[in-house]
Amino acid sequence: MLIVRELGIEIGARRLLTPVSFTVGDGEKVGLVGRNGAGKSTLLSVLLGEHPEHLRITGSVARQGTLAHLPQEPVAGGLGVEPIGLSHVLSARGIDQIDADMQHARHALAAQATDETIARFTSLEAEFRERGGYEAESEVARLADGLGLKQDLLLEELSSLSGGQRRRVDLMRVLYEQPATMVLDEPTNHLDKAAKRWLFDELEQFRGAVLVISHDLVLLDRSISRVLALREGQLREYRGNYTKFLALEEERRLSEEKIALHQDAKIDQFSKLADSMRGQTEKRARLAKVLDRRVEKLRSERIEVTKVEKKVTFRLPVPPRSGDVPMSVTALSVNYGAKDVLRDVNFITRRGDRIVIVGRNGAGKSSLLRCLAGSQVANSGEVRFGANVTVGYFAQENEQLDFARTVLENLADSTVVSDSQRRSMLGAFGLKGSAAHQMPETLSGGERAKLALAVLASSRANLLVLDEPTNNLDPASVAALGEMMRQWRGTIVAVSHERGFVEALEPTHAVLLPEEYFDLWDERYMDLIEQR
Repeated sequence: MLIVRELGIEIGARRLLTPVSFTVGDGEKVGLVGRNGAGKSTLLSVLLGEHPEHLRITGSVARQGTLAHLPQEPVAGGLGVEPIGLSHVLSARGIDQIDADMQHARHALAAQATDETIARFTSLEAEFRERGGYEAESEVARLADGLGLKQDLLLEELSSLSGGQRRRVDLMRVLYEQPATMVLDEPTNHLDKAAKRWLFDELEQFRGAVLVISHDLVLLDRSISRVLALREGQLREYRGNYTKFLALEEERRLSEEKIALHQDAKIDQFSKLADSMRGQTEKRARLAKVLDRRVEKLRSERIEVTKVEKKVTFRLPVPPRSGDVPMSVTALSVNYGAKDVLRDVNFITRRGDRIVIVGRNGAGKSSLLRCLAGSQVANSGEVRFGANVTVGYFAQENEQLDFARTVLENLADSTVVSDSQRRSMLGAFGLKGSAAHQMPETLSGGERAKLALAVLASSRANLLVLDEPTNNLDPASVAALGEMMRQWRGTIVAVSHERGFVEALEPTHAVLLPEEYFDLWDERYMDLIEQR
């Protein structure tokens, strides 16, 4: 469990969190919600004891019992003895290391059966059994089946897995650990409907505490019973699921407005009465001063009305006109060793097309997009661009960003010339003030996505290649992104698991994988968007 007492967070002159106390107790399922940039990731780093040194922290956080964390970004190579999925999962209980130690002890025992080698092997074998090593295979298989991950992929190197496959492995590790507290950061990213339903059931049956950051409204409605809402440095607590939270927050805002109106009426009444007494008798002048003090007290005690959150809007510039055929793909193939991911992909785009790549995780969607964007060389085939085409690439892991440069410097090589124009571009995507001087790695996942969008917007691209652009974005930003793309006049090739975004995009065509079939968009393909 987590016990938080008078926790306050500041960075520079900005207060990220006004001191607050709360607990996440055994069996509680708590959702931490807020817009991108509200400070959720920073708060989470403090709760985990992994916060950067430049933060000023007051108060305390006590963590009782074991704690497992599902981060937004995977750890390169994993945390196991070997850089494969199975070792990464088993490392949650230390079983992979014990198994490796047992192998060495077994060889030592076979070479020379002494009291020391026998005792060493016996001790390791007992620990292996105690930690559930002999049941590990069946437990891991159950988790893999539930999340829709082929078990043979657990023997592959983590670096060879797709983003969706790697997300499932990371989830398996947290669930396999069976900790006292799970802290989950966007757990449903990359999951299809079946895997989400299975995960919801697992969370309902989990007896420990759960703290989850998510923009998946279905998850927040079904799996949590308490909301911690972070907004403008204030953390407020609400009982119930996300829908109940929205209703209670609106009820609270209306109540605050009513109280504030009453307070304003009193202030106005006493101010006018005091003004009417000035310059009259000495007694009335003294009464006026008494009323002035009353007005000052009322003003100092006036309730702060919660503001209605502004509608999020994004905007891309009108793109330069490309040729009639911006891009054609011919006989494209990609393989990793003996594994064929793409065999013979063929399609052609017309100016203004909005093409969605549809397929399950591991079908080669991201590999195809990397080839289209030029960040990966296909094993065979050709990607040919038409006249006056500039490609803008939104990568799933934001690898198009330069993590050695500040947020502002990431726009330095763009068509936006001055710092003030760059700041304006960043502000249009919700990155304001001191965020311009932060390094990308210090941003939350949602803020990095917005930076990547700002880089796209400043590139004057007229052909966009988008790989899961809605990952880590809050619901308001997802809606704004879909609306922006729908109105944009360039050509788009996209992969997305977000049904709402695809519906807003209004696709013209689809590329189906692994079938490698190019077709006019049909509404029946919409059902495949979330079945990945």
